[in-house]
Amino acid sequence: MLDTLRRLIQEVNVARNLEQALAIIVERVKQIINADVCSVYLADVSNEQYVLMATNGLLPQAVGQVRLNRNEGLIGLVARRAEQVNLDDAPAHAHYRYFPDTGEEKFHAFLGVPIIHHRNVVGVLVVQRKQRSHFDEDSETLLITVAAQLAGAIAHAEASGGISGIDDSMQAIDGHRSLLGQPGAPGVIIGTARVMYPYADIHAIPDRQVDNVTAELIAFDQAVNSVKKDIAAMAERLHDVLPPEEHALFDVYTLMLESNSFTGVTRNRIEAGNWAPGALRQTIEEHEHVFNQMEDNYLRERVEDIRDLGRRIFSYLQDKAQAEPHFYDRTVVVAEEVTAPMLAEVPPDKLVGVVSVRGSRTSHVAILARALGVPAVMGVADLPVGGLDGVELIADGYSGRVFVAPNDLIRQEFERLTSDEKALTDELQGLKGLPSVTPDGEHIALYANTGLLSDLAPTLASGAEGIGLYRTEFPFMIRQRFPGEDEQCNIYRSVLEALAPRPVILRTLDIGGDKSLPYFPIKEDNPFLGWRGIRISLDHPEIFLVQIRAMMRASVGLDNLNIMLPMISDVAELHDSLALIHQAYGELLEDGLELTMPRVGVMIEVPSAVYQAGSLARRVDFLSIGTNDLTQYLLAVDRNNARVAELYDSLHPSVIRAMLQVVDSARVHSKPVSVCGEMAGDPAAAILLLGMGIDSLSMSVSSLVRVKWVIRNITRDLAAEILSEVLVMEDVHTIRSFLNDTLEKAGMGGLVRAGK
Repeated sequence: MLDTLRRLIQEVNVARNLEQALAIIVERVKQIINADVCSVYLADVSNEQYVLMATNGLLPQAVGQVRLNRNEGLIGLVARRAEQVNLDDAPAHAHYRYFPDTGEEKFHAFLGVPIIHHRNVVGVLVVQRKQRSHFDEDSETLLITVAAQLAGAIAHAEASGGISGIDDSMQAIDGHRSLLGQPGAPGVIIGTARVMYPYADIHAIPDRQVDNVTAELIAFDQAVNSVKKDIAAMAERLHDVLPPEEHALFDVYTLMLESNSFTGVTRNRIEAGNWAPGALRQTIEEHEHVFNQMEDNYLRERVEDIRDLGRRIFSYLQDKAQAEPHFYDRTVVVAEEVTAPMLAEVPPDKLVGVVSVRGSRTSHVAILARALGVPAVMGVADLPVGGLDGVELIADGYSGRVFVAPNDLIRQEFERLTSDEKALTDELQGLKGLPSVTPDGEHIALYANTGLLSDLAPTLASGAEGIGLYRTEFPFMIRQRFPGEDEQCNIYRSVLEALAPRPVILRTLDIGGDKSLPYFPIKEDNPFLGWRGIRISLDHPEIFLVQIRAMMRASVGLDNLNIMLPMISDVAELHDSLALIHQAYGELLEDGLELTMPRVGVMIEVPSAVYQAGSLARRVDFLSIGTNDLTQYLLAVDRNNARVAELYDSLHPSVIRAMLQVVDSARVHSKPVSVCGEMAGDPAAAILLLGMGIDSLSMSVSSLVRVKWVIRNITRDLAAEILSEVLVMEDVHTIRSFLNDTLEKAGMGGLVRAGK
């Protein structure tokens, strides 16, 4: 049964569109359960109805015509209960609704289960039989399993192609409806999608229409011929090593490369206008569909040979794809998972936005997008990536909504929002040169988060009082090797010199989790709980010492260097880190450098550090709360997982209480506390941070003037009163609503949108 279910899901996943997927479902489920009828009803949200969208057993003309209101009939009953309904005589049930056009009067046994995606009932899967009898428990559990497995596929198929027949005036993607993701970086995106993908993943390759079909055919033929030569060379090299039956595989590969069903069909797809990599992907998926239906295990496993052949051809095609990148004047980078190198490929003057299937507001790429001043929407789980290349997109970096091929009404609305956003920004620009002081005279230093040398000019122009977090991993990520001590020293010197005498906090190398180095791969089942941050630095002191020496050398004569240690989870790690820092300091003194020992601080971003904040504060010069990871660990929410990203919110009562505990612990030792996570740039959250007694805030440059407005308009005493009210609240939504209302009453409703 597991094999049967697996093949069914594979068939659905490679279906060309929703209609084909539904046809496969009703046919195969009817066979598996030995029913007389199998049907799928899908939700028409705009009309609050369920529509018969596919059937095998009822009259075909009923498809698209039979509609039930949300609470009507047995379908409505299943949807309302969000659980299965199993009846031996459906027509006798009080909720039964008869439709003459279906021909269902002769069917009595009824089993319906809800199809649920992200807590929403997106449809109902139904089987029926003529005789009066309950479906057995095996049928129930199988249908529930099928519905649960297919929910995502149906939701994705809806997003990919709309649902013909549900609501022709408002299909899933026609410029009216939006796909929902997570806000990544503030701003409105209006541009054209350029789908990016990892070159090793064939299934991630998008369809892309081309004008020069001849060039694509030539590229494909050249790639096929190159693979033929490679296979011939391998066959020759292994002729005396492999037994005849294994050696025959090379002949099979060669035959496939010459077959019409593989290369011939791919050429046809290219001639129809698709580029060679996309056409090749379609052919591979078609073969996968055929092989996965085979009963023989040996034959089913041969699908891997198809994939291997495809990868070999594509390895030659990718050279051409990489050599001829094309970006639109207003390019929106779209991918299953956007990476920093993808952003680096796009000329800065053409990059207007980022939309990613995976990730969240605090994922590495979202933070990078904010550093670049580029709006981003993350975690759009139902985004039909493969069909978006070259399509116009509008995305809202505040609400997380994405519109594909928007109509004029939507476009005009977002152009108005863009204009309002610019007006608000222009209005706040006057605050740049003003001090960040509360009405009752409390100074709260506002710093910038950065990691790019190109950010220095915007940072200086923003009115930032220094850099509260310089992410030193960026120079490591864009190289093909570890940067040397002199290279690092030059980078750090540029930063320290540009900001002097203002303070700069350099965070030591923080890789692992969602930040990897191409030349230092880390593969772990749970990377956020694995080898990352200070753990790597302590395991590789040769890397850590080079970085510390480079930082200290860069600070000679400037004395504005502060060093911050990430992911400290106990006092022993801090002790070992400080020992290495003092070792590097001593070595440089021996070399004759005139140095001042820099201030050293610790990032509080794991729960254990919250409870040991006092012990840590006693040993360092300052604490800085990294709310991104702290929120993730306290709430047990993977911030890069779109399924649970909506649960991630730094205004959760537990996060607020943990931060307050850190501040109280630091006060005992008279040590300052800053916040350098994304929470610092949220105007609503800034009220609470002010009330806690936080000494400084560090954020993206784009958030500085908004947070400064809050600081300059709310007294520390009022913020403390607001904090007291929030501390008795038990729900994050209540807290955010309360803080937004506070901003509205203070006359700055525009900041509410900025903080969402």
